[in-house]
Amino acid sequence: MTILQNAADVLRLFGAGCTELTVSEVTTRLDMPKANASRLMKAMREAGILETIGDTRRHRPGRLMLDLSAAFRRSSGVIGKASEVVAGVTQRFGHTGYVTLREGLEVTAVADFPGTNALRVVSNIGRRLPAAKSATGRSLLARLPEAEVRALYAGQADLDVLLVNLAAVRRQGYAYSSQEATPGVDSIAIAVADPATDEAVSLCIVYPHAVVDKAGHAEMLDALASGAARIAEELGDTAFVTPKT
Repeated sequence: MTILQNAADVLRLFGAGCTELTVSEVTTRLDMPKANASRLMKAMREAGILETIGDTRRHRPGRLMLDLSAAFRRSSGVIGKASEVVAGVTQRFGHTGYVTLREGLEVTAVADFPGTNALRVVSNIGRRLPAAKSATGRSLLARLPEAEVRALYAGQADLDVLLVNLAAVRRQGYAYSSQEATPGVDSIAIAVADPATDEAVSLCIVYPHAVVDKAGHAEMLDALASGAARIAEELGDTAFVTPKT
């Protein structure tokens, strides 16, 4: 493997459940010789990709990664537009919101907007979830042709169930999850894309199951759907299905 691939593997270890790493942890988790891991992380520190935390031997992503993350969001028109919508819905209802991308069989948030209610879902930006097992993932998978979904999930026992779920998402224009990825948490997700760049994102609101009734769910869905429909019209996303609220 190249040094770039190895560095990427180290960065993929970071997430909501892992914010710091030592050389020993990288050695164990990547099954890499300790001397190699030490040299690699030293090179990453010198490049600004990693930085040590105080005087410890623990590492976190460097400032360069923050700059790159901000540049990535600014370079994507659909992420920026989706962020504006989700931020507005979060501010209005007080529940946490995300903008999410799919990579292969997983989804991860690229922007988050923490809720303000006393009882709210804690932000999980960076946490990777199985696309088939989350509302954001299903909203994005539903935009794919069935043949492509079958190829992605070839050989998996629950493929037929997934296809049925995605058909429902296509009909109603949004995905809903109740206490699926996280106990006690529900979510609403709507996907929209920029045809010019072929980049699709999911706009998502997550909230405690116990505090939102059917009327509240419908109100949030309507707000998220209105924003997503506006983005689709602006970008010319003809594949967008207007959510049935």
